[in-house]
Amino acid sequence: MGDPFIRHIALLGFEKRFVPSQHYVYMFLVKWQDLSEKVVYRRFTEIYEFHKILKEMFPIEAGDITPENRIIPHLPAPRWFDGQRVAESRQGTLTEYCNSLMNLPVKISRCPHLLNFFKVRPDDLKLPTDSQVKKPETYLMPRDGKSNAADITGPIILQTYRAIADYEKSSGSEMALATGDVVDVVEKSQSGWWFCQMKTKRGWVPASYLEPLDSPDEAEDPEPNYAGEPYVTIKAYTALLEDEMSLEQGETIEVIHKLLDGWWVIRKEDVTGYFPSMYLQQAGQDTDQAQSRIKRGAPPRRSSIRNAHSIHQQSRKRLSQDTYRRNSVRFLQQGRRRAPPGPQSPRSPLKEEEPPKTERPKPQPAVPPRPSADLILHRCSESTKRKLASSV
Repeated sequence: MGDPFIRHIALLGFEKRFVPSQHYVYMFLVKWQDLSEKVVYRRFTEIYEFHKILKEMFPIEAGDITPENRIIPHLPAPRWFDGQRVAESRQGTLTEYCNSLMNLPVKISRCPHLLNFFKVRPDDLKLPTDSQVKKPETYLMPRDGKSNAADITGPIILQTYRAIADYEKSSGSEMALATGDVVDVVEKSQSGWWFCQMKTKRGWVPASYLEPLDSPDEAEDPEPNYAGEPYVTIKAYTALLEDEMSLEQGETIEVIHKLLDGWWVIRKEDVTGYFPSMYLQQAGQDTDQAQSRIKRGAPPRRSSIRNAHSIHQQSRKRLSQDTYRRNSVRFLQQGRRRAPPGPQSPRSPLKEEEPPKTERPKPQPAVPPRPSADLILHRCSESTKRKLASSV
């Protein structure tokens, strides 16, 4: 297999810890060449010491001899006092720093100093105990990777879930579960694989095997969007159940319901069905990059789990595919009726053409006939009669 090396380092966020005293540690997700994924915790002072030693090992690449030859990224020195605002502001710098490390020549990016620094240590496996008065506060990075003070509003309390059945892991990056195990969810991926931690274990777990402790998991799913979002299949899939859809790679479909277990309801023309979300990519985006991220198969569906034991007596029932189809057809028909006709839309052959309407002139008021002179003299006032008599 060859010597181990790191494929990618992603900054997940940071933790504010209170034992033995208040300090901050950064969480890194390290992806190795054997497809394993490990979470490690490092203080910024440790990272900076690692950075200084790396520069000493490669003085030419560090620019110590000729500044123009520097390729090792810069890293600011620690401050005398590091508060939460400083810890937040460093996240963007550390993200760029890790990306630059992975793009360095192999002699640097795969050197023993770098590999040993990001290996899992015993302290990385020591999770907070129940006896601690104040547990660490976890602050996760925004999904877009950009970090600023407005994005992080406060500590993120990890959600606690319970396993409804036994799960045997199939790779080193996954975590086995036993019925009733309680885990903390660190990351919810749209693929249906969630990164969880439990005591001294961490790894990816199918979301279909988990349920929240306080409410049924179906209530967390968003409502269907029958308007649909355009997606493209990046991998072919053959349906195993009647309510699933078989599609080839490169087909364009519409997603109408994004479910948390990673099995989305899609629509192609008037047909709907379940399809693995990890084999889909939004239309207009790079499909090659999305295909490279497929490291494992589709997660199992909840309906395929045997001997599932839920602690919730009542749960929100999921819609059947017949209901999805009826609602989808009804939505599309209503949309067609509401849509205004185009400027050159052909007229329906069932309707006879009406003759053009001509505007009729508005009727003018009738002018009464002028009264005779005798009638005027008979009806006018005495003043008018004297004026008429004097003018004659």
